[in-house]
Amino acid sequence: MFERLPFFCAALWWGSLSTIGFVAVPMLFAHLPTPALAGFMAAKLFAAQTWISIACCALLLVFSKRKHAEKLEQWAQAAIGFVITGMLLALLVQYGVSPKIVARENLRLWHSVGTGMYALQWLCAAVVLWRVAGARKPA
Repeated sequence: MFERLPFFCAALWWGSLSTIGFVAVPMLFAHLPTPALAGFMAAKLFAAQTWISIACCALLLVFSKRKHAEKLEQWAQAAIGFVITGMLLALLVQYGVSPKIVARENLRLWHSVGTGMYALQWLCAAVVLWRVAGARKPA
């Protein structure tokens, strides 16, 4: 069971980022009556996504080394930097960039920065998922 948990966490992290960023938020802007309402709802979804990312990354860090082990798990040796970077990006977007967007400060700049950081977090999650999946032993 232990070997499958990192894969589940990585898949949940990458899948939730993909769903929120590429499906749910674009659907809000396409179907809600005003961009302001869509933006308000998108901010709520991105905030929820931040907590999913933090939880998945924290669990990946916990699972990266077994109790009393001398070294990191095989998948973690190649992915731990991406886990930490992804977690930091999630926190920076939520607590650094998002408040600027909500306050409508230099909206074009901060939206671009937030989008770029979200895309980088998505890439980190994809790399982690790829590494964890590649390290799994056949059942």
